Amino acid sequence: MRLRAIFALTVIFVVYYFLAPSASQRRTRGAFGNVWDKRKLEVKEVFLESWRDYSRHAWGNDIYHPVTQTGSNMGTTPLGWIIVDSLDTLHIMGCEEEFNTAKSWVQYELDYAKYDRPVNTFETTIRMLGGLLSAYYLSEDELFLEKAVGLGERLLPAFNSPTGIPYSSVNLKTGKVVPASDGASTAEMSTLQLEFKYLALLTGENLYWEKVEKAMKAVDAARPEAGLAPIYIDPIKGKFKSSNIRLGSRGDSYYEYLLKQYLQTGEDIYLDMYKESFEGINKYLISKSHPSGLTFIGERPEGISGPMSNKMDHLVCFFGGLFALGATDGIPITKKPLSEDKFRLRQLKLGKELTETCYHMYHDVEPTGLSPEIVVFNTETTGIKDFTIKQADRHNLQRPETVETLYYLYKLTGDVKYREWGYEIFQSFAKWTKVPVGKGKDDNPRYTSLNDVTVDPPTLRDNMESFWLAETLKYLYLLFDDTENAKLNLGNAIFNTEAHPFPKLNIKGSNFHTGWSREENRILLTKEKEKQSESEKKGKSLNVQESAKDTKHEKEDKESTIKTGKVAEDSSKLDSAKDTSMDTNEPVDDRNVEINKKVAEELKQKHQLPQAKHDVAQPLDEQVREVNQEVAAEIPDDAEVGQLDRKRNNGLN
Repeated sequence: MRLRAIFALTVIFVVYYFLAPSASQRRTRGAFGNVWDKRKLEVKEVFLESWRDYSRHAWGNDIYHPVTQTGSNMGTTPLGWIIVDSLDTLHIMGCEEEFNTAKSWVQYELDYAKYDRPVNTFETTIRMLGGLLSAYYLSEDELFLEKAVGLGERLLPAFNSPTGIPYSSVNLKTGKVVPASDGASTAEMSTLQLEFKYLALLTGENLYWEKVEKAMKAVDAARPEAGLAPIYIDPIKGKFKSSNIRLGSRGDSYYEYLLKQYLQTGEDIYLDMYKESFEGINKYLISKSHPSGLTFIGERPEGISGPMSNKMDHLVCFFGGLFALGATDGIPITKKPLSEDKFRLRQLKLGKELTETCYHMYHDVEPTGLSPEIVVFNTETTGIKDFTIKQADRHNLQRPETVETLYYLYKLTGDVKYREWGYEIFQSFAKWTKVPVGKGKDDNPRYTSLNDVTVDPPTLRDNMESFWLAETLKYLYLLFDDTENAKLNLGNAIFNTEAHPFPKLNIKGSNFHTGWSREENRILLTKEKEKQSESEKKGKSLNVQESAKDTKHEKEDKESTIKTGKVAEDSSKLDSAKDTSMDTNEPVDDRNVEINKKVAEELKQKHQLPQAKHDVAQPLDEQVREVNQEVAAEIPDDAEVGQLDRKRNNGLN
């Protein structure tokens, strides 16, 4: 009996030891099931609170102010900025009623043909075109594809530049383009390709593909050094307009779409460009903070040969996830180990390090635990903090980049710490960005951006960016979601820069292919340099010839001046003799004397001297009289002179 009891206890122990959940698993399980299901539903509730508040007070509007609970549009008619950007989030979270209401608005209210003002080409593509395409991908409802085609056609005039680099803005009704004064943003012109290539595959229309491909060819032809592209490029000349290299605003998604274009279509040319950029980032932009040794990505405002700036935007925090995606191609390492592939291992290592840094940009900020817009990392051994926050950078716009990276790192590595970090950040958002009661038209829960994350209570910004619904809460929901969805599996799908999922595309056997080569660009660049060199040689030859001519003319002018001076001197003596020998009653005209003085002073200020018009000088008084007549006619009055001076000072003349 005793032996049976011992045997039974042994069996129970063995079963418990091998089948019971581990400590980490126990932490993720509640009394009523998986704790991550509960946390996923918490995220959904915050999303619905934000959505319902917007629906009550600003339905259809492009801009929403959740504190005062008011809305407005960017033009005379709405673009669907919030509704269209949120369609796939509604679908993913299973908000069927809200999705159908939004679909009805898109069907009956959204009309891009009536939008008679310029829109930003980039923002409209990633949010509106991307939102419609992803809604079609997930729901397979033709309405969204129809609307996407209409919008895509209206965006095409933006690409009609001499180089193919799109203009920054285009009027959706008239097609009139509006170039940016400082050139096209490099990130903006190179972050349109996923959307238009997917649209091309859906419609069979080659033009969409060709337009965005030409833009990529143009930026590669500008030859970014070490794969690092300055943040502005001229759509007319196809040349970079600055030396400033940064992976934050106006630079960020250029690098993102290099990798994602390769993953979307399998085109090796973009993988080649991505690899080159990754090496450039490692060599010129990576540094470590003191005292904790956090890895960060800095900036090179004067180009790669200039000094490093330790400033890092929160926008840069998506790179952790991007590098993990590049290391794995979207296949979890639990299913496909990286083995000894050094390039993949380096990407994953850097991705993990950057993810930890961005987590600390939340965790280390008191009292809110929310990241500011920008931090400056400390690299001096005397510093006691890894980063500081400038007064102007303390705001938080409820951005998605860090939780986006946490989503990728968890899905691709399976390490639960990324979920834990994400839940910590979600709790900070839920607590500190929630609008306090008594602030608006009602006390229904809602959430807003903040002006300062370093004070308690934080000052409210009264604005809800569409990416709060389209990206931040979507990535948090997916981070906690264990549901198998083939359309969202990272091995099958690509998320655009606004978190809109598209399918990976198989272009083999289709009419779509890479229509350019980097080698072709290099040959063109070589020819251009040779042409420029030849032009410089001709210019030097002409300069030598002109220099010889100038020397000859200077000699002739000197001889003429000596001769002219002698004649003028003799003439002056003769006039003087006449004045003393001849009796004249003609009075001296004081007015003419004053005019002559004024003319002389004007000529002196202009660094000009009267020049003889004839080989032999006229009498000096006749010269002065002629010059007086010519110059007096050209001299503006005092008011006009003042205006000309102001134009020169402003660089307008």
